[in-house]
This record gives sequence, structure tokens and C-alpha cells, in this order.
Amino acid sequence: MYSWKSHFAVLADYQHWANEVLFTSLDRLQAEAIDSDQGLFFKSIHHTVDHLLLASQVWLARLQGEHLEVNYQVINHPDFRELKQTLRRETRKLQSWLEAQPGDFFAAEIHFSGNDGKPRGMWVREALTHLYTHYAHHRGQISAVITRLGGPCPEMDFVNYRREMDKLLSEIR
Repeated sequence: MYSWKSHFAVLADYQHWANEVLFTSLDRLQAEAIDSDQGLFFKSIHHTVDHLLLASQVWLARLQGEHLEVNYQVINHPDFRELKQTLRRETRKLQSWLEAQPGDFFAAEIHFSGNDGKPRGMWVREALTHLYTHYAHHRGQISAVITRLGGPCPEMDFVNYRREMDKLLSEIR
């Protein structure tokens, strides 16, 4: 049966998969390219991936009714390999937490302070949609830089994820 919970459980798994595809392409670049100004909103690939991690942590805190103060202006995780590992763990942590929530949680409204300190409200399903499209937005920017630098283009489309998952399930059967 289709539900918001099952929808977001799949999308949570897709985020992990898409990050892995991105990391595989990033691993083909020189370290200097990861840390140099590439014209992204957060300048470097490193800072942009750091932002993805912070966004994940902030939104999980909001979903849990908590507040997490972060500084998006600096790189909070200076070791890029460690940053990738932390983002992997954080992505799975969010996925596990979402899977443990009751189905009606996804139809609820959350209230939190925005980055500007103003009170905000949002439906859980809209918050998760924002978070996951935000990830896709920044991964897309990074992907463009990778290809501009001559690296392999990461094929991170959701349809590619579904094909790979279908193939794995078929092999298991």
C-alpha cells in the first residue's frame, strides 16, 4: 500500500544511493579541485558537501522538535574523507528515524525557528520534499563542476536508482 511513509522511505534510500554515485565521480578528481573555488554558492565542492550534511542535521532536528544552531558560512568538517563518511551515516540515520515514525507523522505539521530566527510551520511531507530537492539541487551543481573539470558525469537520476534496485531485487529472486 502506498503511503507518505513508504514514499519518503524510498526517497531516503535514494539520497544515500545518489550521494554514493556523486562520491564515486568526486573520487576521480584531484584534491585541489575539491577544495578550490568552483563558482558554487558555497564556492567549493567541499563546502557544498559540508552544507548538505548540515542541512540534513538541521532538518532532522526540526523534525524531532529540536533546534540545531549551525554556521553555514564555514566548513565544519575540514577532512573531506571524514565528511563523506559522516554524510553517509547521517543519511542512513535520517532514513532509519523516518522508518521508525508512525504513518500519521508524515501528515503532521512541524513548528521551528527558521535560519532568520522567525517562527515557521510546515507539513512534514513538505519539509522532507524540500530537503530532498535541496540535496538534488546541490548535487546537480557539483555534477556540473565535475564534468567541467573533465571528471565522469554522475548519473544520479531517480530512474537510474529504480533500475538498479529492480536489478538487485531480480538477482535476489
